[in-house]
Amino acid sequence: MTSDSVTPFPIALPDSALEDLGDRLRRVRLAGRETVPDSGQGVPRERLEELLEYWATGYDWRDLERRLNELGQFRTTIDGLGLHFMHVRSPRPGATPLLLLHGWPGSFLEFLKTVGPLTERGFHLVVPSMPGYGFSDHPVSTGWDPDRIARAYGVLMRRLGYDSYLAQGGDWGGVVATRMGAQRPAGLRAIHVNFPEFLAAPPVGDDPTPEEKAALEQGSHFLAVHSGYHVVQRTRPQTIGYALTDSPAGQAAWIYEKFLDWARPGALTPDEILDHISLYWFTGTAASAARLYWEYARQPLVPAEVDLPVGVSVFPDELTRTPRVWAERAYRDLRYFNDDIPAGGHFAALEQPALFVEEIVRFARAVAA
Repeated sequence: MTSDSVTPFPIALPDSALEDLGDRLRRVRLAGRETVPDSGQGVPRERLEELLEYWATGYDWRDLERRLNELGQFRTTIDGLGLHFMHVRSPRPGATPLLLLHGWPGSFLEFLKTVGPLTERGFHLVVPSMPGYGFSDHPVSTGWDPDRIARAYGVLMRRLGYDSYLAQGGDWGGVVATRMGAQRPAGLRAIHVNFPEFLAAPPVGDDPTPEEKAALEQGSHFLAVHSGYHVVQRTRPQTIGYALTDSPAGQAAWIYEKFLDWARPGALTPDEILDHISLYWFTGTAASAARLYWEYARQPLVPAEVDLPVGVSVFPDELTRTPRVWAERAYRDLRYFNDDIPAGGHFAALEQPALFVEEIVRFARAVAA
């Protein structure tokens, strides 16, 4: 394969990988039950036992493989690293290329339910796995921070022949999309985020509005209750990586906790949750994915300045609901803002695909006007 070639990447795990998982799940050893009646200490043991039982006896990874291969999976090498991406073209003439970017503990799988609707609405889709995630290579040296990832994605879109495109992201995807907006790679017209990077250092006014105060309280609650994973992954990703790579129960609990805490109950099926857990397990990416937190922690906490048009969608169950005034202060050319969405949270595309698609369509219309 030449350095700039793009090759099909059929996904087909060996049977031995599935057999190994089944053997490990049969021999799992769990911690004792929690001493509180809720999830205040983490994933309740009963909930985890139910998920592991289904993983061992009912979940079908081969079904996911089949669906992914029908859509089209590819790999290419950029900046010395092999990158995986899903590429699905719209049948509509003049379709708009759209780069969709995921975060943690999500993956490119977050966007599966939006592929059909988005391509039908006139978008060519490019959905990469972040470096160190999914079927992309694990970086073997430091330096794969959001800026470098953003540059790589600019190369990817040029390599695919797209000279005019949009980028969208949430979580880490929002950070990388923002960095792309600051870098202004050739062809990038605008970015859309559903979890802005500036939430790490919000642009609070001298006299905060009620909406700002509410957002700050949400941020404080997150730090107090939900940030344990963040502290570990930005300080000791290698250590936690050993445990999660060796134990499917540990990997499941580490990710399951976030789907329980960050999505509305019942929004995700057990299969959708296990799709993500299985992807991290089979690709052994617990440590390599966590290192993105470590890389980011070594950058100055100064949000990137973006001159390109920007759209922001605020889903009601997001960890921190972005006030309009913050978006107006952060982005010089805010073309689209919507905080009146009836449902959805941190995993917006996965939880509410129809509403997510509608936000993308409205954003695209706003930046085209």
